[in-house]
Amino acid sequence: MPEIETIFALSSGSVPAGIAIVRVSGPQAGPVLARLSGDLPPPRRASYRRLRDESGAPLDDALVLWFPGQKTATGEDLAEFHLHGGRAVVAAMLAELARQPGCRPAKAGEFTRRAFENGRIDLAEAEGLADLLAAETEAQRQSALVLAEGGLGQLVSTWERTLLAESARLEALLDFSDEGDVGETAPDLSGLVDLRNALKNLEQAPPAERLRDGVRVVLAGPPNSGKSSLFNYLVGREAAIVTPIAGTTRDRIEAPIALDGLPLLLIDTAGLRDETADEVEAIGIARSGAAMAEADILLWLGPAEAAPLNAMVIAARADVEPAGRPGLAVSTVTGMGLPALRESLVARAKAVLPRPGALALNARHRAILRDITAQLDEALGTDDLLIRAECLRLARAHMHALTGRAGVESLLDALFGTFCIGK
Repeated sequence: MPEIETIFALSSGSVPAGIAIVRVSGPQAGPVLARLSGDLPPPRRASYRRLRDESGAPLDDALVLWFPGQKTATGEDLAEFHLHGGRAVVAAMLAELARQPGCRPAKAGEFTRRAFENGRIDLAEAEGLADLLAAETEAQRQSALVLAEGGLGQLVSTWERTLLAESARLEALLDFSDEGDVGETAPDLSGLVDLRNALKNLEQAPPAERLRDGVRVVLAGPPNSGKSSLFNYLVGREAAIVTPIAGTTRDRIEAPIALDGLPLLLIDTAGLRDETADEVEAIGIARSGAAMAEADILLWLGPAEAAPLNAMVIAARADVEPAGRPGLAVSTVTGMGLPALRESLVARAKAVLPRPGALALNARHRAILRDITAQLDEALGTDDLLIRAECLRLARAHMHALTGRAGVESLLDALFGTFCIGK
């Protein structure tokens, strides 16, 4: 077996900074720490040391930490150098580490990949960490944290116990039914039924993609109905051109925003009308229809009687249009109705998004859950114990793919490649 390489990287934020943390992981972490700091400090205790290079010249006065053994972030020997955060200091430290035998700079996501390969985290936790690093809103942060802290892995452990218990009872019936001491003649299927129902409910819950991509809020209606003005107000800048000329907006315009920590994707569309001699405008109108079909929340700024099903009717331009029209009266000029509109958007977005702190599954997770429930449906639908036992074995194999114990090699490079160098 080839010797595992020792890797190092700046694991804190970009320099300059008050403190810069350089992390070293691998079999040479201890010897490197001892050479640079003069000795090996007590495990898991911050110790003050003057760091020196190979020639004995001082590098920095720093706090160093030594984490031996398997119970570390990466599952292998780990050292940390808490340096002054100047560019020259960090550059000198990284250059000195590169000169150490058996050491090399880490690749993107390599620390986290070693944690996964050494059993410190499962694949779902690694996915959660990736989401946490990319989180831009409070809702995204909360959801990613649940996954990163092992929320899915804990559920999988519970599911596996149920499957293993049922599989063991089946095997006993198949192998020892003539012995007279294996209990009932058929296994109790209530546990499998409950598990299948729980998996289906989780699969149908609001997905993680809603948090990552944002709730799609589409503004639609006829030309000159105030869509672009309202779009600009919600975005907080002049993102769309506003003129009295009908058909000014030719194509959909998208802008991500956050309201009360919730991610939204606002989409302004071309004005809808039955006929147009402008070929470009006709394409824009067709795209408007597609955007409306994909909307999570549709703000309709046209006549109430023409509003699509489940659309939120907005009586826009309330400062110049007649009062009493159906819908929420708003004006971007006077501010009328705008606070109520924001409150309504937040309420509707919360209904579409996963609950704060709830486990939200991505497309990979949901596809695996569908495979598991398909096996459970087949197991529950047959009286052949051999077929039922095989279905439960396949269901357990799919569960292993959720946590990365099997069948996920093709995912690893793509996943860990999204991490920054020091992770």
